[in-house]
Amino acid sequence: KTLTSCAHQPRALIYNMSDEAAAADLAESADLAALNLHQRLMSSGHERPEGDACPICFDLIELPMKKHSRIKTCCMKNVCNGCILAAEQRGIYDRCPFCRTPCPSDDASELAMIQKRVSKRDAAAMYHLGNKYCCARLGLTQDVPRAIELWTEAAELGSIDAHYQLSVVYYSGMGTEEDKPRAIHHWQQAAMKGHVESRHNLGAVEHDDNGHYQLAVQHWMISAKMGFEK
Repeated sequence: KTLTSCAHQPRALIYNMSDEAAAADLAESADLAALNLHQRLMSSGHERPEGDACPICFDLIELPMKKHSRIKTCCMKNVCNGCILAAEQRGIYDRCPFCRTPCPSDDASELAMIQKRVSKRDAAAMYHLGNKYCCARLGLTQDVPRAIELWTEAAELGSIDAHYQLSVVYYSGMGTEEDKPRAIHHWQQAAMKGHVESRHNLGAVEHDDNGHYQLAVQHWMISAKMGFEK
């Protein structure tokens, strides 16, 4: 028998074989990456982040945090209602109970305070300013694209809340083109760092969109253990 080397095989056949092999390698790599992400997602983010603790008493702020704390734009710290009350009982009304900076007197001074921190690439301030643009607060005109720019930069700098907010707008298509895969990516990034509502929403996606009921329950169990009651 005469053996036919690759050099004597039709060039098109060689290319087809090479393309199929490359496609198989890519598929295998994608499967491994997806498996690795799933393992990291389910094994991390089981504790709330340090930023969820009051900087004065160091206790985790009860959920929902917006109800049980107030953000101080001077230092971008969430101070729990208990510590705010304690400060007021000591006569501290017009200063931040944490950093003692005088409280802004109006929208313009509050906006200037936030923008000053944004200029120094403060991720929390970028996230907060994005919220103001999204909701047209502090005298700003509503500008969702600008809000998305700020949230995106804040997320790149490590803001978990910015990841969550990007998920909301991309999943709903609010002020931008709907992009559910991108939304889920941001929820995953936030969940792996302990963001409770992002973890809950991943469970909702698995339950409502994908029909993965057991996986949905796993996500919800994690969020419930961290105090999420919805």
